[in-house]
Amino acid sequence: MFYRRKIILALLQLFGGELEKIRLQKLLFLFTQRQTEKVYDFVPYKFGCFSYSVNADLTAMAQKGLLTETQNSFALNSSTDYLHSLKENDRVILQQIKASFGTLNSNALMKYTYIYYPYWAINSTATDILSPAEQAKVCGSKPISNKTILFTIGYEGISLEEYLNRLIRNDVKVLVDVRCNPLSMKYGFSKNQLKRFCENLGIRYVHFPEVGIQSEKRQKLNSQADYDLLFTDYRATNLPQTLPVLEKIFILLKQNQRIALTCFEADINQCHRKHLAEAIMQLTGFDSELKHI
Repeated sequence: MFYRRKIILALLQLFGGELEKIRLQKLLFLFTQRQTEKVYDFVPYKFGCFSYSVNADLTAMAQKGLLTETQNSFALNSSTDYLHSLKENDRVILQQIKASFGTLNSNALMKYTYIYYPYWAINSTATDILSPAEQAKVCGSKPISNKTILFTIGYEGISLEEYLNRLIRNDVKVLVDVRCNPLSMKYGFSKNQLKRFCENLGIRYVHFPEVGIQSEKRQKLNSQADYDLLFTDYRATNLPQTLPVLEKIFILLKQNQRIALTCFEADINQCHRKHLAEAIMQLTGFDSELKHI
């Protein structure tokens, strides 16, 4: 079993075997804020801090019979002592969470996280539980910029939530998927999932497979020199043939000011999105900034 799932089960164990869904998400969020290396990341969602990955793990464990899911809660089905299977530091943090927040219901936890972690409340539909001053603090935490920037981002090595937070914190309006085949073994990054998660957060998703590189051309990439040869071919063949798509992306940038080209690789020097972005920069009228995030 994944260690992160044991933490969820240990939390449920510590809280009597059942928690409301909102309360569970908030308690896990507060737990991760005390961790040195977080097991889960969270995004600002309809009721504040929320983790798609936590939700996916809960669903998976319910399907395996470890949990029972109702409309509003999850209940533990196992009598296993998960708490004592955790690392000592995590066990201590969970016990601290129980001592500090064990008596707070879902609404009280929502209000607490909204006040002390206002960034995660910027997309909330329930800020009426806050005072005007507290609501103003939440509004002031929303990243907003009118500067036109062409971003690029890769998802290698980061969680879905960290990826989405980078988009939100840079006020990206449109995510432009430039993969030839937008499928991924990594949770959240196949086309339909990524589209849904982005649009839930107010980020439009579009896909232009024409400017991707076919998988058969990516089979023998063992050194930077191999990548460089691949991208030399990409610049010579693909980019001139897909000029209308580049122009469409440029129009999206002019209309929305802040868009991001996305693919897999973390290292921009090993991803075709760098060369695609540079080709867009060469189009007539481009006078914006390029930023890799």
